[in-house]
Amino acid sequence: MRATKPAIPNSHAASAIYMDTLVTIEIVDPAPEVERAAATARAFGWFERVERTCSRFDEKSELTALSRAETGRPTEVSALLFKQLEFAIAVAEASDGAFDPTVGGTMEARGFDRNYATGERIASPRSPGASSFRDVLLDPERLTVTLLRPLTLDLGAVAKGFAIDLAAQELSAFGNFAINAGGDVLVRGRNHEGAPWRIGVRHPRENEAIFTALRLTEGAVCTSGDYERQGATGGAGHHILDPATGRSAGAAVSVTVIAPSAMVADALSTAAFALGPERGLALLERHGVDGIIITSNFETLETPGIKEYR
Repeated sequence: MRATKPAIPNSHAASAIYMDTLVTIEIVDPAPEVERAAATARAFGWFERVERTCSRFDEKSELTALSRAETGRPTEVSALLFKQLEFAIAVAEASDGAFDPTVGGTMEARGFDRNYATGERIASPRSPGASSFRDVLLDPERLTVTLLRPLTLDLGAVAKGFAIDLAAQELSAFGNFAINAGGDVLVRGRNHEGAPWRIGVRHPRENEAIFTALRLTEGAVCTSGDYERQGATGGAGHHILDPATGRSAGAAVSVTVIAPSAMVADALSTAAFALGPERGLALLERHGVDGIIITSNFETLETPGIKEYR
């Protein structure tokens, strides 16, 4: 007779709103409640700090100040912002520009210009132009960023994943935990039943329905979908743009990526979505991560390793 694994006791969970999404942290560990609560508070703090640093919708954020900096002159930035920009540029290079952090001006022009917290519209002084990630020069030794032409930076496909990873560092003393930020999830260990964490992937056309479920004991799962955010201009189109056309990418409706870190999963799901199903799947396989791509015809493409998570 096969013995069942005993359930892990002492679950602690808390939720809060950050980055326009519900963030839930669950810790399954026999540590004292005061320790779990303190770690949870520190983990939530990273979401607030990352948002304050790199929100395109906050006039006082460091990212906004950088986007308005004088072109051609190096601007010193914090290590927190530099790391995100450095990673975003690396993904842009790996995806041949399908992922591009300089797309902020185009996003504003298409109606993605409203501060979710206040409802107020932002008005960038720099109109969208023929900019690309190649117009951003980074100096890792001096932590400086030089913009070669006027542009507006957007780190929406990097920041939430980065915040999840930083929050996870605060929880590393615990053997079992999960961080869920609006469906983007990072897990370690097992749930309160002693089983792998079960992560549902949202159905892109049926609200509240699950398209598939994945089981993990280590790693992050992030999904980019055409249902997530709709622009105000014209009432059509979603926020994942094809930088080459400036329009919403339309060959896929959902891309889910499993990766060791949330920042990697977050960025690669966006890049694969913008590339389209075939090229997107090739990108995931090239970088050694697993994923599921649902096409606009509702065909499903998967990396070979995805079966290990079901």
